[in-house]
Amino acid sequence: MRHIGITAAVLVMALALAPVVEGATPAATVLRTGLPSHLLTPGAFNPAVTQATIHRTICVVGWTATVRPPESYTEPLKVAQIATYGFADKRLADYEEDHLVSLELGGSPTSAKNLWPEPHHIKIGGLDLGSYTKDALENHLRSLVCAGTLTLAKARTEIAWNWVAYWKAWKGL
Repeated sequence: MRHIGITAAVLVMALALAPVVEGATPAATVLRTGLPSHLLTPGAFNPAVTQATIHRTICVVGWTATVRPPESYTEPLKVAQIATYGFADKRLADYEEDHLVSLELGGSPTSAKNLWPEPHHIKIGGLDLGSYTKDALENHLRSLVCAGTLTLAKARTEIAWNWVAYWKAWKGL
């Protein structure tokens, strides 16, 4: 019974901290911030990737191709998640079924908690904060982790919680 109380308290806290926008959908939040809903897409890790294993996993050229799920898995998930997020645009080609914690940083390849329909283009304040922008940041963070100038844990935190803020700081914006 105590576990249910803790879970309910965490849910109430999450809802209290969430931005309140009348009639807002998760899609509206994505289009306003460039970030996924943390309730729908909190992120998940690949247990095979740790700080101790990065030079046998993410730092090996081509490693992500060995864990990337096939389109036959991600495409139906993209369709379902576009509906769940409430995007008005239903054209699949306008989205990448993206890993919030990228495969380059040891994100879970197949967990629905780590995959979301990220629009290719999200225009906010004159910036494009869509999937192509995030892809460049993922590669940058991976290079820092593999060079030993950023820990895997810190890179995962940056990408999962607010990749837009980290990208802006990296670009000096």
